[in-house]
Formats: sequence, C-alpha cells, structure tokens
Amino acid sequence: MKIAITGKGGVGKTLLSGLLSKAFAQHGYSVIAIDADPDADLAATLGFPNPDKIVPLSKMSALVAERTGSASGNPASFFKLNPRVDDIPEKHSIEHDGIKLMVMGRMKKGGSGCYCSENAMLQTLVTHLLLASNEVVIMDMEAGIEHLGRATAKAVDKLIVVVEPGSRSLETARKIRQLAKDIGLEAIAVVGNKISNETEKEFVVSRLPDFEFIGFIPYDEAIVRAQLANQPLLESSQPIVTAVSDIYHRLITGAGTD
Repeated sequence: MKIAITGKGGVGKTLLSGLLSKAFAQHGYSVIAIDADPDADLAATLGFPNPDKIVPLSKMSALVAERTGSASGNPASFFKLNPRVDDIPEKHSIEHDGIKLMVMGRMKKGGSGCYCSENAMLQTLVTHLLLASNEVVIMDMEAGIEHLGRATAKAVDKLIVVVEPGSRSLETARKIRQLAKDIGLEAIAVVGNKISNETEKEFVVSRLPDFEFIGFIPYDEAIVRAQLANQPLLESSQPIVTAVSDIYHRLITGAGTD
C-alpha cells in the first residue's frame, strides 16, 4: 500500500504519518516512511535517536553528483533525468522500531540556485518507491503534491488530506484535490484532526460535502504537553492512537466513515 499525506501546515500531517507507520509496522508490514516535508520532523515524531543529525538526501552532494552526473546546485550543468536510485532505500534509509525512514529535503524550483539535479534524483526515487517497492510507503508531504506526478499518481492507493476545523485548512483541501485530479489522482480521502466535539466534526463534513472521510482524530492536550516536554508523541494520547488505529483498519478494508 502506498499512502501520501498532505494538508495545510500545522494540521497534524506528521503525527498521522507517524502513527500510521507504527500501525502498519505493528501488524507485520515492512514500512518505509518518507519525510517529504522540509518543515516537518517525522524522525522525531517516530522517536528516532538524534533526529537533528539526519542529513536529508537533497543535501548529500556527493550522492547527487554521483547519480546525476552534475555538481550539486548548479543549474547550468547537464545531468541525468533518470539517475539510478534502486539501491538508495537500502543504503541511505535508517531504521528504528521496525520502520525505515528516508528524509528527502527541500525540492527547489528553477532560477538562481536551482537544485535541478537534486530534484531529478528525488523525483526518480519517489517514482521507484511508489512503482517498484513491495513495502508499505507512507509519505509525509508539504501542503501540495510536489513530489507526485502523472507517472506516479496511479500508484498512490490513497492521498490523505488532513484538515482541522478552520476555513483555511478546508480551502487548502479543495485546492489539493484539484491539483491531484489534474495529474489523474482520484483516490483522495480526508481525515479530520483536532476535533473537540460533534459540532466541529459536523462543520468539517458540511464544508467538504463531496469528500470521502476515513476518520476523525480528537483534540487532546496530552499531545501539546508531550511536545512541550519533548516526550514521545506517539505514546502520549490513547484516544488519538485509537482513532488512527480505526483509520488504519479502514485503509486496509477500503471502508469509509458513516
């Protein structure tokens, strides 16, 4: 199963990515978690030791130069559009508690300082992971679908858009769905996060009436307290763990919410 998770910044994409990765691993699946959001910290959420010392793939200059044939960050040079990447998951992922992690780093756009060769390697790697890997892949993305393209869209079993009870978050969900449909990605679902009561749940559902919802995660101050105390997030709230367990089972069975 290949799952991409996106949404407006701060809605809880990384927490859901971490808990789903843990759920799949606990049920015996081989899991690769991909941190494709430069502003997220999936390594810390998953409890990896020394997460601040992990070097993103986009900053591995020697690897980028070797695989693409281009000096890192040089927009004027020629480089391979389809570099070899099949051995990168094994050589450059790190593992903790049965979950392999790959940190992509930022994808930069054209212009001065363009990281074109880095982008080529990352895009090719994502394509390989989604099309050729026989493992569960869970990708924590930015508020968009920059790492996905037409070649990989149909390989994504579910694009999950995380929303919270707020107009900006819901508007982002609508924009993401349009971007996804533009590349042929139709398997889109929503998870409502930070839901404090039934009124907030009804608000989210009423504003996204034609979306498939596969779960709702309650607001729990235990998460905030764990963040402030630098404690493991994935073990700090049993109600949230239970809600994500339900989402896991819906993904496995293909069921939605009532």
